[in-house]
Amino acid sequence: MLKNTLNTKQRCYLRSLGMTEDPVINIGKEGITPSLVLGANDVITKRELVKVNVLQNCPLEVKEAITLLAERSDCDLVQIIGRKGLLFRRNFKKPKITFPNSKKRSHR
Repeated sequence: MLKNTLNTKQRCYLRSLGMTEDPVINIGKEGITPSLVLGANDVITKRELVKVNVLQNCPLEVKEAITLLAERSDCDLVQIIGRKGLLFRRNFKKPKITFPNSKKRSHR
């Protein structure tokens, strides 16, 4: 089952960080293999936020491939745009991404 532990503001912040990222994981003609999932787990543990690219020759649909990778690597799916997706999993031992404080302003 797909994780959904992020609220809207956190998702928005991660999308803004993901705009400057280059795709690190490519899903190709073999689809989602165990070796791809192991490699994705290592990369996601180190970086926390990873951009995924689904190549044209992938046998799965784009949304299906990215969702399946997110489920198998126990990540949050932040967004899917075109053939690219953004995955996030917090690293509690060595966190790299800190979310900004969402302090509410009082209107006077």
